[in-house]
Amino acid sequence: MLRVVPRALRLPRPWRPFGARGCASDGAAGSPEIQVRALAGPDQGKCALPRAGVAHGWVLLLDALARLREERQVRVLIFRSGVKGVFCAGADLKEREQMSEAEVGVFVQRLRGLMDDIAAFPAPTIAAMDGFALGGGLELALACDLRVAASSAVMGLIETTRGLLPGAGGTQRLPRCLGVALAKELIFTGRRLSGEQAHSLGLVNHAVAQNEEGDAAYHRARELAREILPQAPIAVQLGKVAIDRGIEVRGFGVGTWNIPTRDRLEGMAAFREKRPPRFVGE
Repeated sequence: MLRVVPRALRLPRPWRPFGARGCASDGAAGSPEIQVRALAGPDQGKCALPRAGVAHGWVLLLDALARLREERQVRVLIFRSGVKGVFCAGADLKEREQMSEAEVGVFVQRLRGLMDDIAAFPAPTIAAMDGFALGGGLELALACDLRVAASSAVMGLIETTRGLLPGAGGTQRLPRCLGVALAKELIFTGRRLSGEQAHSLGLVNHAVAQNEEGDAAYHRARELAREILPQAPIAVQLGKVAIDRGIEVRGFGVGTWNIPTRDRLEGMAAFREKRPPRFVGE
């Protein structure tokens, strides 16, 4: 049951070695870019990871993701920004312009690896897009299982307008959301979409009117997480695996992995006894 407190992220140049110095679990060490804390009350079991600033700041999330992966209590992970009006505006092009070709290649590979780690996170992930999500910022959201956007949010894979390509997995993930033809249209044109337009196309699950605080998508994401939280954790995780990998859930597929779990027996017993189930994630 963890929470990451919003902080703006900015790293040294991305080709330098990365350590865990920007991540803390108790918020006591200076002013780290990422803090992991427990959520109390009705939100126990949900997590929030902030994302703001430039895209290469995401590499700080690698250590946090590794730690969260080991926490069995983590049932839903929410990615949000600590900067009002911005989910993630993409890479710092001024800094990227100073990189050599080899450094750019390393940078893109690390970003792609991070996106793959986000996509492979065992629990469901939700992107709370309360502002701009451009280029790599949208690629981060696409790596999440679910996306919630404020109607005023602006998103797009705009790399072609800068002579670039979506290099962190967006060219593979966008077609899965929208289909090949529409994904090509958006990438070819570099078009920007509002939250409402993205919802009408199926790019985001929900679009909500923005509030004065600028965190309406985050609140809707928490409501969505509350719907997921009561369900059997192992069944939810295996459902994610089956969908993402296209594994057959009958016969000797993923469904067989769920058969010996205590939660499956508890669900059957709760149905028979006409009571709410008490899932334990085993």
